[in-house]
Amino acid sequence: MTDHGGAATPRPTDDIVDVLIIGSGASGAAVAWSLAETRMRILCLEQGDWIKPTDFPTNGRDWEARRYGDFDISPNRRGRETDYPVNDDNSPMKVANFNGVGGGTVLYTAHFPRMHPSDFRVRTLDGVADDWPIDYWALEPYFAENDRIMGVAGLAGDPAYPAHQPTMPPVPLGRTGTRYAHAMNTLGWHWWPSDIAVATAEYDGRAPCINLGHCTPGCAQGAKASVDITYWPKALRAGVELRTRCRVREITTDAQGMATGVVYYDPNGIERFQPAEVVILAANGIGTPRLLLNSASGAFPKGLANSSDQVGRNLMVHPWPQIYGYVDDEMDGDRGPMTVMWSKEFYETDAARGFLRGYTLQFARGTGPANEAITSSAAGRLPWGREHHSVYRSLLYRALRVGVACEDLPEAHNRVTLDAQLKDAHGIPAPRIDYTISENTRRMMEHGIARSVEILKAAGARQIHLPKPDVLNSPGHLLGTARMGNDPERSVVNAWGRSHDVKNLFIVDGSIWVTSGGVNPTSTIQALALYIADQIKARLTTLFD
Repeated sequence: MTDHGGAATPRPTDDIVDVLIIGSGASGAAVAWSLAETRMRILCLEQGDWIKPTDFPTNGRDWEARRYGDFDISPNRRGRETDYPVNDDNSPMKVANFNGVGGGTVLYTAHFPRMHPSDFRVRTLDGVADDWPIDYWALEPYFAENDRIMGVAGLAGDPAYPAHQPTMPPVPLGRTGTRYAHAMNTLGWHWWPSDIAVATAEYDGRAPCINLGHCTPGCAQGAKASVDITYWPKALRAGVELRTRCRVREITTDAQGMATGVVYYDPNGIERFQPAEVVILAANGIGTPRLLLNSASGAFPKGLANSSDQVGRNLMVHPWPQIYGYVDDEMDGDRGPMTVMWSKEFYETDAARGFLRGYTLQFARGTGPANEAITSSAAGRLPWGREHHSVYRSLLYRALRVGVACEDLPEAHNRVTLDAQLKDAHGIPAPRIDYTISENTRRMMEHGIARSVEILKAAGARQIHLPKPDVLNSPGHLLGTARMGNDPERSVVNAWGRSHDVKNLFIVDGSIWVTSGGVNPTSTIQALALYIADQIKARLTTLFD
């Protein structure tokens, strides 16, 4: 900063903390809660705000419209002052995130699958990518602990997974799910009610879901397990401090290469320095590499913790084609959580299919009146003119939708860098995304689309609508840009989340993923964060050795 005379003025310095966490989303909340039992002084800096339940779109009749505005999943369309822009022009997949207490869990669908045991052993099983330095069983107790804190509705006994017990009964299949189930039984393919982080019974002070609408524009009722109402109240009661509207610019280091804290902008736009003994990054697979790359210095010319040149590389975003069809009978529409069941029939590798690894089929309810009109008009299903209303009535609440959650294998050229021109409101370079869909994934997508068409036809659907190849921006998960591994030359953090280069810097978000699996990542991200927190606690006396 400078004063009016142009002379430099001192940057305000805050009191030092033991642990500084950057980001209050799924992983940041989990690691804060777990570390709180140490009684260390823990501070979390969050770029966004608390979101009040009364501010969620489902409080009003315009909730669908706001899904395209201030509660859009894309920061570029949402454009809140607490967001940062993302240059994703060179990617068919667009970024989905949210800056606020709770992060992406505020807007996620609460679909809550775990990674499969095979997902951690891709190199061993299929000869591609890399094995994780940990396995499913190392995380299994943390999956269970996270399910308990978040509250997960589901049905035990799914043969696609190792045995585990959800904490609440499953979300009812409803008309839509029952239709899908009959179709899958006709085809003889696996299906199971989804694990969903939505209360179906009174749970930990939360009332059960009353079907206000889809979960993506936020849950005004509080049935959806976003971490602002699950982990954070517990962490705050345990003494963790959470500061909002604090935008971190860079992580600083000393002459010994240890992190000393962060430079950030406070709610008044004042540049401040927050010193810390330990820094933990929980800023997602885009925000974390952005911050590491922007923390380049003489000692770390390619970016902080980037001696391997792996920071920002191997971005995985789950290409996710969605296939629509319409039936003659009224379905559930937007009444209830979006995803009701899944199929793992095509999850594991079968070389006869022409690609490696596999995908989850996710079966979703339809949509609401406004969104049906918007999407059907854009797709050419809904004409203008004399037939408009009769065609609309034949579409409303009659949609079936199958999503193909494709495993996205890591490729070094899929990456996050700093944009040379685009900057956020404080002049910090925006992330630039360069991403292409691999040939393996394209074949996987084609296979999944063909199977989805078979399912929709078996369900009696007509007007089956196939996705355009360049419209795949749902949901755009952000994984793999600072991956974990035992070899410092090929990874950014070790098997328990500590940077190979900076001994007091940890990463706990989706950027540390080695492979992506074919599932929504939140459950596994949080299990990893709890695992890393326990590793830190077990090593407190030798943490920097």
